[in-house]
Amino acid sequence: MSVVKNIPEVSTFTFLRQAISILNNPLPFHHKNFERYGDTFKLNVGPKSYAIFSRDAELAEYVLQKNWKNYKKSPIQTKDLAKYLGQGLLTAEGDHWRTQRKLIQPAFHKKHIEHLLTVIKQTIVDELASIKPNKDIDVLPMFSNLAFKVVVKALFSNAASDSEIKLLQGVTEENQEMLVKELRQPYLAWYFKHFGIIEKHLSRSKASRDVLQTIIDKRRNSSIEYNDLLDMLLQTRYDDGSQMSDEQLIDEILVLFVAGHETTANALSFAVQLLAQHPNWQTKVVSQYKQILEQHDTDIMSAIAMSAYAKQVVEETLRLYPPAYFIDRVNIEDDSFKTYQFKKESSILLSIIEIHKHKDLWENPEEFNPNRFSPEKAKSYSSQYFPFGAGPRKCIGNNFAMYEMIIAISEVLLRFEILPTKDTIEINPLITLKPKNAIVRLQPRA
Repeated sequence: MSVVKNIPEVSTFTFLRQAISILNNPLPFHHKNFERYGDTFKLNVGPKSYAIFSRDAELAEYVLQKNWKNYKKSPIQTKDLAKYLGQGLLTAEGDHWRTQRKLIQPAFHKKHIEHLLTVIKQTIVDELASIKPNKDIDVLPMFSNLAFKVVVKALFSNAASDSEIKLLQGVTEENQEMLVKELRQPYLAWYFKHFGIIEKHLSRSKASRDVLQTIIDKRRNSSIEYNDLLDMLLQTRYDDGSQMSDEQLIDEILVLFVAGHETTANALSFAVQLLAQHPNWQTKVVSQYKQILEQHDTDIMSAIAMSAYAKQVVEETLRLYPPAYFIDRVNIEDDSFKTYQFKKESSILLSIIEIHKHKDLWENPEEFNPNRFSPEKAKSYSSQYFPFGAGPRKCIGNNFAMYEMIIAISEVLLRFEILPTKDTIEINPLITLKPKNAIVRLQPRA
């Protein structure tokens, strides 16, 4: 029988003493604690209030996959985020989540996404055509626009006007920024509430829901079949033969906007900066892509499948800069793992970025080396690589995101050589891991 050990603790005093630096960027604080206390530690944030942080890949696999039924999402998602997005897949729990996942999963099957690839690629090509070359450019806003339009076009085809797309994108980004303020400045909750700031954002959310309702109504009354995601979602049926309500459909669409555009934009922005620092990988990707296009110009799925170098670049980017850099769970009942005991209702934060850079799991973990994801090596990392989560709650759109990123990187490099403007890559850890000052120079490829 294993000996029960107490989890090493970080005091409330230590936490409060560094509160300001943690507010700006908590990652150095957590890294220092991991290095000092080991792969799992308890952070006391107040009287009888604590969170368990871990970079133990085996614990992550246990919580997310092997014993997932005993773990639920934290109130950050099921309550705080849900007030803006509703009860979609990202924020739902229990039987409601299971029902929705079963209903929606087929729409994201590889075969269904294959029908959307022409739209995805054309949207990317159109957005890249607006780039002004030979200028220093922050690529995050560019990729944010690109990724949002990809999601909208894949969802609605041409049903949304430019003004509607702009409104939907604006509300999505504004609400995420507001949520960050609420989570990192809880002492201002009274201010946000009594001065109508939260109410203003909820009102904007209502406006975006009205736009979506109009689009849904028009589609229901249309005789044209678009074979986009909206058509698929409208055609799905529960086990009793009933359809998803419009309110629930809007909840799921809003989740797709958030999960489908920001994380992709972040990853692409990091990838471009990494490629700027590693021109040899630019050459590998574009040379392979040109050869592929000679034979598979119209077969986009085959082109994606053959774009091994672009895929490796994306996967290595997601290792170094995982958009979901923390995954949080709360255990429903008491649990134990290895030598530790977790009381029920413990907040457990799995540091995906620390797992992805753990020196015991990866050779030269800070080094950008897409070769580690070559076809013969990639499967060996499945138990320590979680860019889209793991288990039954793994991101439903992971294939969609990978296809989009592979196309986007390939098409960027087909047109441009990426030149660095600085030596370092800056991060801004908010709800997701965002790049900061993601500035490069795009020079037309000769």
